[in-house]
Amino acid sequence: MKKHHFEKNFAICGLTGWCMEIIYTSLGSFSKKDKTLTGNTSIWMFPIYGMASLIGELYPYIKKYPLLLRSGIYGIGIISFEYFSGSFLKKHKLCPWDYSNAKLNINGLIRLDYLPLWMGAGLLFEHILCHLQDHNNEP
Repeated sequence: MKKHHFEKNFAICGLTGWCMEIIYTSLGSFSKKDKTLTGNTSIWMFPIYGMASLIGELYPYIKKYPLLLRSGIYGIGIISFEYFSGSFLKKHKLCPWDYSNAKLNINGLIRLDYLPLWMGAGLLFEHILCHLQDHNNEP
């Protein structure tokens, strides 16, 4: 992929991730009867979500696989990257999330019960990136 396309896809994935996180945390506010529906994220999340642009690099190799398998690959990749990036951030006291109180957490860095959400997010990123790729290939 050309550098310009990677940078563009990185930015789009970073912004998409931020929006998803704000919406998700806003819904969490709603469930707590907080009518302000305040959502939040961190500047650190932009490059983490931006790395989802790698899905566009992976897709040509796995597009022949069924949707469920592709989503599983994406979900495992995302949750793995969340663990490693969270470990790095936590080491430097910068990690904006802490799942320590959740039942299915690993070291407070990932929640296994979020795997289906990450699978869906992976498919969303796939859809966005494939649409961008089609657009980039137009004459």
